[in-house]
Amino acid sequence: MNLRRLQYFVKIVDIGSLTQAADILHVAQPALSQQLATLEGEVSQQLLLRTKRGVVPTEAGKVLYRHAQLILRQCEQAQADMTAAAKGLSGAVSVGLAPGTAAAGLALPLLRTVRARHPGILLYLNETYGTTLSELIMNGRMDCAVLYGGKTTVHGLAFVPLLRERLYVVGPSSIPAPPPDVPLAALADMDLYLARPYNVVRKMVNEAFAGIGLAPRVVAEIESASTLTAVISEGLGSTVLPESMARQVVASCDAWQSVIIEPVIEAPLALCQSDHLPLSEPAQAVKDILLDLVADLPGSLLAEKSRRKGQS
Repeated sequence: MNLRRLQYFVKIVDIGSLTQAADILHVAQPALSQQLATLEGEVSQQLLLRTKRGVVPTEAGKVLYRHAQLILRQCEQAQADMTAAAKGLSGAVSVGLAPGTAAAGLALPLLRTVRARHPGILLYLNETYGTTLSELIMNGRMDCAVLYGGKTTVHGLAFVPLLRERLYVVGPSSIPAPPPDVPLAALADMDLYLARPYNVVRKMVNEAFAGIGLAPRVVAEIESASTLTAVISEGLGSTVLPESMARQVVASCDAWQSVIIEPVIEAPLALCQSDHLPLSEPAQAVKDILLDLVADLPGSLLAEKSRRKGQS
């Protein structure tokens, strides 16, 4: 059936007059009568009865009228949805999430939320180490990333502080566990498996040890989170990790964790983006979602900042 004929038919039934319907539809009455006759021929049913007061639907006409209203309403909704989709955000957006950080836990919530709000956006998640992610942003090959850093100014990059995570020493159950709060000096005699020196967490550990006149005993350098977990599981030694990753390792194997004190070491997690290349509209939308998700995390600096604004 032709949609336009259905529209004509519904309008005729609504008004109850061919003449008035023709005027409202801006169609000549003979042409409207012809469209009605064609529709009746298509369904092999008489749809309208002519009376002294106008026209009324037959029983078949009443059935078609109900269905036609549903069909036309669905077509209008389909058109509205297509228009909305055409106006919606679309395009590719790349986001880096540094592994072994609280950022890793944002991957699934970010995927779900972007998919729900902006189905036209193609989201690419890159989970590599912070140095690589920041280089990709500087080169314009990545929109933004969540990584440890932001305490020092880096030419070409802008940082939004997100949260701080305290560092923990994590070790296997085969090694006696230190107290829940362990002074950094107590780690000097431990065999430690740490990331490479360019890693932000490794730099912080090295600087903290240097601050108390000691150096960590690093027996191997490991970047892989799965390998590091295997090392702890096998009882080969200990490591130093941010709280989020420390919890993951302890939950996956027979291990303990103790927060480092004297001094307390806090790893700053930040949103990194270019300081001169503007974000596209889709990338800005994804960034806004990312910030909303971080605001709900424990220790979020965004939530703290929002509370301070509310109190001022």
